[in-house]
Amino acid sequence: MSFSPAEDAVDAVHPEAERPAVWAAVGALTLGVFALVTSEFLPASVLTPLARDLGVSVGAAGQAVTATAVVGAFAAPLVPVLTGRLDRRLVMWGLMALLSLSNLLTIFAANLPTLLVARVLLGASLGGFWSMAAALAIRLVPPSGIPRAMSLIFTGVSVATVSAAPIGAYVSDTLGWRAAFVIAGVVGAAALLTQLLTLPRLAPTSVPRLAGLVEVGRRPAVATALLGVLLVISGHFAGFTYVRPVLEQIAHLDVKAISLTLLAFGVAGFFGNLAGAALVGRDPRLSVLSGAALIAVAALAIVLLGRFGLITAAALTLWGFAFAMLPVGFQSWATSAAPDQAELAGGLLTSTFQVAIAAGAVLGGVLVDRMGPLSAPAYAAVAAVAAAGLVLTLRRRAARATPAAPKVACEACS
Repeated sequence: MSFSPAEDAVDAVHPEAERPAVWAAVGALTLGVFALVTSEFLPASVLTPLARDLGVSVGAAGQAVTATAVVGAFAAPLVPVLTGRLDRRLVMWGLMALLSLSNLLTIFAANLPTLLVARVLLGASLGGFWSMAAALAIRLVPPSGIPRAMSLIFTGVSVATVSAAPIGAYVSDTLGWRAAFVIAGVVGAAALLTQLLTLPRLAPTSVPRLAGLVEVGRRPAVATALLGVLLVISGHFAGFTYVRPVLEQIAHLDVKAISLTLLAFGVAGFFGNLAGAALVGRDPRLSVLSGAALIAVAALAIVLLGRFGLITAAALTLWGFAFAMLPVGFQSWATSAAPDQAELAGGLLTSTFQVAIAAGAVLGGVLVDRMGPLSAPAYAAVAAVAAAGLVLTLRRRAARATPAAPKVACEACS
């Protein structure tokens, strides 16, 4: 009998074995994810013209990214609590409206304070949406459809990761940086419209409380998932944030080869998302374990053989495949570990992701400055091995704790 904690989460909320799937609503949530991630990633690809237009330094303009991450980390656990008594579709509509307002303010921003306000609104929308998206998706489909639904949700991340930066850079070079946010605004408005048309009424299944955050976070399975996030996600962002110096200084790739390598990273992530969803159908921890192990292999290959450009490119492609397996695995793991408080678990996970992203980027920068480009992927390999070991230990303990099937006496056999 296969183990599927995600199904347990659904059954705890909806005891019926099967119910009609609302795939249009799942698709609308996916479009919302795509719109949010696109808006989140755009500043990195338009930072130079944006800073020049607003009359500030590139470093100051980069605080737009920081503002989004910091607010998102706080919004993720707080939004489910503060909106606990509201129909969940109303909350999602409100978060999409915040995204649209953020893009509108960005388009017409005349100074840095206005831009920062816009990015704060985006952080609130991003954190709140991510904390609830997985919990709502498992309420929109029958248990058998959960892996597919989770895969669709995270496909929005993969597509945005691949397309947002190059499209933003091209549009900003040809039409100006504000035009890139016009496109993001159109996508966000489309996401709001589709959710208005497709999301059914989703009454709150429980009223989350602030005290519940502590209680959920102390559950062993949830705590283990959060620790795994801190390890492997900080390792990923330490290694990948500073991968360009490795490609330039160690592998000696030219700009065209670097662009193709990063494109391969993104495309591989699309397929990694599908593979992660397939493993989630058996056990979400398998997706996390596989992703962490493959990141360790890829990072170690770069550390040991980084001077060979082809091997480095292949390792980064494997890295992209592996990383895309992690979000769907961690989200399914956290929500299934706390089926009665899935939104709070999702909020804690999203917040931990933001902390891990920031910690990894900072630590990676310190390592690269002091020990050279290969130190960041070396840390990524160590962190990924630690995360994989943590998950493997948990699975073995769970297997030992599962009682064996009782033996039935058979007189004819004696």
